[in-house]
Amino acid sequence: MSDLIWSAIAPELVLVILSGLILVVSVWKKPPLKSMAVLVGAGLVATWAAWGLQLSRLQDIVDAGSFGALAFNDMVITDGTAVIARLILMVILTLAVALAWPMLDEIGQRSAEALVLMFLATAGFMLLAAATNLVMAFIGLEVGSISLYVLAAVARKSRLADEAAMKYFLLGSFASAVFIYGVALLYAGSGSVSIDALRSFSGRVIVSPGVLYVSMAMLVVGVLFKVTAAPFHAWAPDVYQGSAAGVVGFMAAAAKVGGFVALVRIVGITYVRFADDWRPALAAIAALSIVLGTLLALSQTDFRRMLAYSGIAHAGFILVGVAAGRSANEAILFYLAVYTVQLVTAFGIAAIVSGPTSSGSPFSAYKGLASRSPFLAAGLATTMLGMSGMPITSGFIGKLGVFRAAWEKGLEWLVVVALVASVAAFFFYLRVIVDMYMRDPDEETADVAAEPQVAGRVAIAVAVVVTVLFGLYPSPLLDLIRNVVS
Repeated sequence: MSDLIWSAIAPELVLVILSGLILVVSVWKKPPLKSMAVLVGAGLVATWAAWGLQLSRLQDIVDAGSFGALAFNDMVITDGTAVIARLILMVILTLAVALAWPMLDEIGQRSAEALVLMFLATAGFMLLAAATNLVMAFIGLEVGSISLYVLAAVARKSRLADEAAMKYFLLGSFASAVFIYGVALLYAGSGSVSIDALRSFSGRVIVSPGVLYVSMAMLVVGVLFKVTAAPFHAWAPDVYQGSAAGVVGFMAAAAKVGGFVALVRIVGITYVRFADDWRPALAAIAALSIVLGTLLALSQTDFRRMLAYSGIAHAGFILVGVAAGRSANEAILFYLAVYTVQLVTAFGIAAIVSGPTSSGSPFSAYKGLASRSPFLAAGLATTMLGMSGMPITSGFIGKLGVFRAAWEKGLEWLVVVALVASVAAFFFYLRVIVDMYMRDPDEETADVAAEPQVAGRVAIAVAVVVTVLFGLYPSPLLDLIRNVVS
């Protein structure tokens, strides 16, 4: 049995302990949110320190000649992919807490519950990204997913929020059942639930060889639901529109990071010998997600629904890299890093413009935003250009990386489809910029102030720097990912 190396799950431990402290303090003392901010800030600093400890341990592991170290009976791994995934999730969490603060202030005593759900969801998706055992992956998936189901209705402000949470819960539970049944079939076929179960597989199948293909399909479908890939996307627009605006960005971004890292491990390790079978299927799903997400985003009248369909298209772009295989892993992590920062920020700005606990964000609310808040307009315009893949933004570098990997794997047709869809997507991203800078505000919004708090301003500024700096000079982030993962 492997040693119980607690540093292997150090960030998750800190987040769980922090969640317990917040609940205890909120029940016993009922402090104002400003006082709670001290505890939250200290907890986030401790989480970053725990990640630094993990990075230091990874360096020692690499110096010893190994790519990673297993812990907890070989159920969790400390390797470059897990460390970078945790880094992305912590950036998402930090930005999301800063942008969600007005919502936390508005919901009063339930703010502690919302914070705890965000921390537990992050811990769950961290475990999912680091799992080398599919049962552990399922535990991480469910801890993260169940937290998001509850978080969707945490504001309790409208029937749309209740509907969003219920729809998310019901469809998410079905997807989880599909995933765990896939785990059971893999065990039936190979006698193991390890991520690398088939690496030393002797060929003696308990049921029949076909069970391995069915298990592969069910595991992949279960994860594709979480990352909103078509045709498993139907829940996303309603959930993202109905949930409290302050937390939607976190919900969308955290699930994508955990889900895609898990998918990369499943197809790249568990079923790597079946690459010729899953590559065409994933390429087809990627193309469907890109085309469907782009076409439906073009017809939306609500900004948050547009972002939801845009997220489906972006899931397709990332799947382009997944279909390319292991050679695209670094490009996928770069894409996840820059896109999720932009996604959290875009939803955060939507919360400021339309209200932190609102359901829905009509495009009319953004007309003339540049005259009401030049800072918000500049931040949103930058993130929209980044999501569109405009050259000189980090979004362009992210797409270039996954497209190049797919082209080298002989998926030229998929790259062409993605390029055409990227050009078409400029319309709905630029539409927001045109509304902000070239349209007069409606009477209802002309006198409405829209200014973020200090923490929100810092978060938006960070997103702008990430979008522009890593578009002009991507080497620091690319080198970090390459050095840690390699």
